[in-house]
Amino acid sequence: MTCHSCTQPINASSNYCAHCGTSISLRKRQTRSEGLNLIIVFYIVELVFLTIVHLIYNDHTSLTTEIAIESVSAILVLIFVFLDIKNIIPLYSLPKLRPLEWIGVLLAPFITGFLVYYGIEWINAFLFDDSTNYYATYAEYGNPFLLAFIFVAILPAVFEEVAFRGFLFNQLERITSVRITILLTAFLFALVHFSFISILWIFPFGLLLGYLRHRYQSLWLGMIIHFVHNLIIVSLDYYYFDPLFY
Repeated sequence: MTCHSCTQPINASSNYCAHCGTSISLRKRQTRSEGLNLIIVFYIVELVFLTIVHLIYNDHTSLTTEIAIESVSAILVLIFVFLDIKNIIPLYSLPKLRPLEWIGVLLAPFITGFLVYYGIEWINAFLFDDSTNYYATYAEYGNPFLLAFIFVAILPAVFEEVAFRGFLFNQLERITSVRITILLTAFLFALVHFSFISILWIFPFGLLLGYLRHRYQSLWLGMIIHFVHNLIIVSLDYYYFDPLFY
């Protein structure tokens, strides 16, 4: 650990730098305050943006609208990533896993994908007599499966992971423990999906992704699981899609 003022090595348990006298505890408080401010700004921006998106979807949807919304979402995420780029870049190193660990990573999204798909379908049918199909959103456009593949499987896996398990996770670690960080990132991740039913599975799913991000200090495992999980969902939607029903 080095002093931010004189760059000389200091003891992590010290309250003051022995070389220049700078208050170390003050710097820690400033770091926590900066982290908290960034978290608040990030979440306010996310909520305002998603509220606007929700209103837009209720009024009108088109491929142009979808592309515009996803583009703005990506830009917002990249802005926050840029603010913490030096701590996020190392998270793109590929972790070293044993073969059994890789099997677990690849098997996990198949388990979650099928459980969530059939479980949520049953809950929706039982409580609301309704059904949700992501593929149906793109069925009226050319190359609908390709569009669903991009917008449902690829983009959320990339940008949601770097936003929540990258930027937000880093900021929370500055002000609280790892356990609370994993819990809060999972909870906030679930809240931004604006669905009570979805919280039933998104929160534990977020816990899994947060745990893997912490244990292996990498975003790759979360992105792989997130991508395969969403791909299974949209593939099942494609398989069960009935144009007469939707």
